[in-house]
Amino acid sequence: MIRACAALGAVLMLAGCQSSLMTKASSAATTVGPNDATVVFTRPSSFGGAIQSTVYDVTGGKTAFGGVVSAKTEVSMVLPAGEHQLMVVGESADFMDATLAAGKTYYVLVEPRMGMWKARFSLIPIRSDATAKINLHSSKFADWKKSCMPSWKTSAADAWYTEHKADIESKRVEYLDKWNRKTSAEKAERTLQAQDGV
Repeated sequence: MIRACAALGAVLMLAGCQSSLMTKASSAATTVGPNDATVVFTRPSSFGGAIQSTVYDVTGGKTAFGGVVSAKTEVSMVLPAGEHQLMVVGESADFMDATLAAGKTYYVLVEPRMGMWKARFSLIPIRSDATAKINLHSSKFADWKKSCMPSWKTSAADAWYTEHKADIESKRVEYLDKWNRKTSAEKAERTLQAQDGV
């Protein structure tokens, strides 16, 4: 109960200072190297809009903070090509495995859902296959691209992450155990494949 209250307090603080943690200035974009890929986390839904989600690369148990994804924004992470595990944190944590090809850009839907205290979030792969339910060729995705503003983290965001790292790591450990208990089929549905890049 104490840990849940502490986590709730951290998120409420995040909701109150999101504007100082992220910038929408396009000049903040990072350079992509020839052996890198870009993962774009997009959150077109306004559901739970007052609650922010944070995204991470947690490959090999090493956590790298990507930024704060609020409603109607998108956050990009430049990562080395290869196998990765991604995480989103709200009331809980959720995961996605990814195989990234160099020079490609991948899109991930940050989907809010109802939680006990506040919104929870899931990571859903946006497929390159036009027959997939959520895909890059749909009019829905085109609308998302128009409605979501790119944003990048500021130095204040990194300071926020340092302050709350212990709670984030606690959630990573707790919910990764649940992720690992999923079946292979369940994980496959939530895995970003190399061919999903553009």
